[in-house]
Order: sequence, then structure tokens, then C-alpha cells
Amino acid sequence: MAIVEEMLSFLPRLLEGAWITITVSLASFLLAMIVGLLFGIARMARFWPIRFLAGVYVQFIRGTPLLLQLFFIYYVLPYAGITLSPFASGVSGLTINYAAYMAEVFRSGVQAIPKGQWEAGRSLGMSTRLLMRRIILPQALRIVIPALGNFFVSIFKDSALVSVITMRDLMFSGQLLASATFKHFEIFALVALIYFLISYPTAKLVDYVEGRLDVHKVRGGKPLHA
Repeated sequence: MAIVEEMLSFLPRLLEGAWITITVSLASFLLAMIVGLLFGIARMARFWPIRFLAGVYVQFIRGTPLLLQLFFIYYVLPYAGITLSPFASGVSGLTINYAAYMAEVFRSGVQAIPKGQWEAGRSLGMSTRLLMRRIILPQALRIVIPALGNFFVSIFKDSALVSVITMRDLMFSGQLLASATFKHFEIFALVALIYFLISYPTAKLVDYVEGRLDVHKVRGGKPLHA
């Protein structure tokens, strides 16, 4: 009982860190979706320099570790006169990293739309921008929603890396408590439990949404490619 009471006494500090973790994850996820969509469209642009620059961004970010990107933003950018808070650095690093992956997801979603729908829109006199906004993107979003949900679960878990830039998230709060109390087992067991209690329901929600938005079927149960 004494161990349980002791573990419960750590909860307030850990829950404060968990709230910061959730905030960072949500902010990064929303920003990454916006940036990823823009770069996904840029990857399909007719103007080749735009395609090239978008491709360089995607390949470079995907080819370097997230931890290195966080270190660069927080510790290297100040030498160039750009100083960000730990929160802003963490959100920026997660956004830049996951936007590169989401860009490819959005690009694949748009390219999965049958060419006949592009041709039908153009035959009605729609501009490319209007066609994308009213016909292509709504269908592409339906296709990529399950993948985006999985990205949120990944962002939530990878947000633990922001502890290396001194952000007081769940992991950093656990490290501080463990250093002060030497109760490493109890504290990190609680940290793991909190991560699981947040990520597992989120993952099940993603599975539910994926089942509801079965991209392989349309009304009547017919495959999309039929």
C-alpha cells in the first residue's frame, strides 16, 4: 500500500507533463497536416523547380533523424540569431519531420483518384484549383484519414524526444522526479502506463475510423477500381 500511495503522489507532476505532451502532439499534428498537404501538392506541380524543391525537402527530412532535427532547431539555430522556446522548438521539429511523411501520403491519396474525375471536372470548365478543392481533395482526404490517424499515434509517442531539449513533457517530468527521488521503477512504470492509457484508445479509435472509411469500397460494396 505504501508503494501505491507513493506512486499516486507522483501523479500530479506526471499529469502536468502529460498535458504538455498532448498539447505538443496536437499542435504538431495539425500543423504537419497543413504543411504536408502543401508539400504534397507541390510534389505534383507542373512547374518543375517547385517539384524539385518539394522533393528535396521530403527526401532530406525523411533521411535524417528526428532527434537531430530537434537538436538543430534548439541548439544550432540560435547561432544564426533564431532562438525558440523549448515548446516552439519541439512543435517545429515534429511538424517539419511528420509533414515530410504526410506529404507523400497526401500525394498518394490525390494520385489514387481516377483520371476520369479530373477529365470530368475539366469538361465542366473547372480550373485546376477549383477541381482540387471541390472534387479531388475531399475524396483524397477520405482515403488518407486512416494513415493520418496512425501518424497522430506516432507523433504522440515520438513527442517523448522533446525531453532532450528541456521541455517539461511527460518524459522530462518523469526524469526530474526519478533524479530527485531515486524511485526509477515506480516513476517510469507510471510514465509508461500514462503513455499507454492515452495512445491505446487513440489507436483503437483510428482502427474504428479506418473500418468506417473503408477506402477499398464505395456504396454498394463495390471496389473503387471497379
